[in-house]
Amino acid sequence: MIPADNILLLLVLAALSSLLTRLLKSRIPLPLIQIVLGICAALVGVRIGLRPDLFMLVFLPPLLFADAFRMPLREFHELRGTIFFLAFGLVLFSTIFCGYAIHWLIPTLALPCCFALAAALSPTDTVAVSSLLAGRHVPERMIHVLSGEALFNDASGLVCFRFAMAAALTGEFSYRQAFDAFLLVAFGGMAIGSVIAYISARLNRFLLRRGYDDPPLQITLMILLPFVTYIVAEAAHCSGILASVAACMVIKMMGMIEETNTATRLQATTVWGMVNYIFNALIFLLLGLQLPDLLHSGIDMAHERQVSLLQLVALVCAVYLIMTGLRFIGIWFSILRRWGVARWTKKPFAWPGFLASLLLTFAGARGAVTLAAVLSLPVAGSALGAFPSRDLLITIAAGVIVVSLIGAGIFMPLCIRFLPASGMDRHAVEETMARQSLLRSAIEKLRDRETHSADLPESTVQDQELKQDVIDRLERSYENRLSQIDESHQASLMDRQRALRRERLELAIRLLVLRAQRQTLHRLFVERAINDQTEWELQKELDFEEQLLRSRVLRLPKDI
Repeated sequence: MIPADNILLLLVLAALSSLLTRLLKSRIPLPLIQIVLGICAALVGVRIGLRPDLFMLVFLPPLLFADAFRMPLREFHELRGTIFFLAFGLVLFSTIFCGYAIHWLIPTLALPCCFALAAALSPTDTVAVSSLLAGRHVPERMIHVLSGEALFNDASGLVCFRFAMAAALTGEFSYRQAFDAFLLVAFGGMAIGSVIAYISARLNRFLLRRGYDDPPLQITLMILLPFVTYIVAEAAHCSGILASVAACMVIKMMGMIEETNTATRLQATTVWGMVNYIFNALIFLLLGLQLPDLLHSGIDMAHERQVSLLQLVALVCAVYLIMTGLRFIGIWFSILRRWGVARWTKKPFAWPGFLASLLLTFAGARGAVTLAAVLSLPVAGSALGAFPSRDLLITIAAGVIVVSLIGAGIFMPLCIRFLPASGMDRHAVEETMARQSLLRSAIEKLRDRETHSADLPESTVQDQELKQDVIDRLERSYENRLSQIDESHQASLMDRQRALRRERLELAIRLLVLRAQRQTLHRLFVERAINDQTEWELQKELDFEEQLLRSRVLRLPKDI
């Protein structure tokens, strides 16, 4: 257990990292600032050990669940070939070829140990990549590819790591058995996650129909879901990571979040945003806290093996260059695969630029998942016995993590700066079109006879002239927003009673209009005119507007 004062210290450092990022105007990526803060804390005597099993359980399920929720389903379906090739094919490719390359660099290191190190280094860090790309103009296709890859390559890399570790400890390995076990672990995890998510969605629907729609209950159940799927899948010796990702995908497809009330959705967005930020910050702070001890043990290990520090640094850089080169080759294999499919299906194909492939290459930064994997290697005195050359593997992995983060922090902004302008993204075009459709539906609703005869408060129905005035004013407002013309509206002075009457009429009609806009938004999503990401963002705007209107309703006097 981490002492309470250390937890408070980590939270303070997380807040300080955000402040420093603002002061430095985002010139230094947030993950690097947090790692430096963690190193500084370790140098002044703060010691917080990293338990790999606890790290995997606490941090990965909610973060991957949140990342999967932000992944648009339509784009995931369109890019599934590229995503799965990078997440599974590239991981296997890197594990095998980098394993042999490391064995060539260090002939005294057993081949299974080399494969274990290569497998641990194969997953990219989605948290670091997201932080490095935040606020930068990057083609949305690249964002979707990187996000989708990071959702699955943690699982594939860790599965390969387990097989390599078992081979190093037992001396036995079969490619056929490993491949069969890999399929069982992967598809078993996805099946378990899907089943649990389906049951959860049906149970939640039952609770909603019985009136249990309070935000604390709904948000608590949603936060517990990724942990439950992870624990159940791991207990069944399947991939808990893939179970969490699959659970989120099923939840999105079943519309579990959309069925809750407005207050629940708004509070859930805030809660998940805070969980995502705090957990991301803790990951890099913990990584920084481990680095001084790892560096010290690496230097001691180098002295024991009669290796100079310069040779150790050269070895780390060589491994990083090998992994980067293999990723560059794998990305172009993926591009050639898409070109071949496009020619076979006679569809148009646009070759990506060299800078775009470089950006995807340097986006393969390694992070805390890699460190947690190598730290899980058995130590002397454990039931499995000491893993061969454990200290060397941990030192190399830690060095590659730091070098990859520095390389990504330097070269990714350079690639982005010189990327050719791609024009307006598809998401921006869809969002503009959806906003126009929502405004048109609002105007149509105002012109509808049902709005004029709607059940409004009894005291205001008697005043038809006032009601028509409110409808006309709202209609003009939406027409002005649709045509993007700002016109000032000078309201005449009215007595207090008439002003309150007008406000109540306006709020009632605007709530009716919001309902019509929600129906239009859902129709656009069903017709696949927009994706779920666009729907979710616009749905949040409507939620905020509705929450504001309802708060104004509650503040109105009751004696009108």
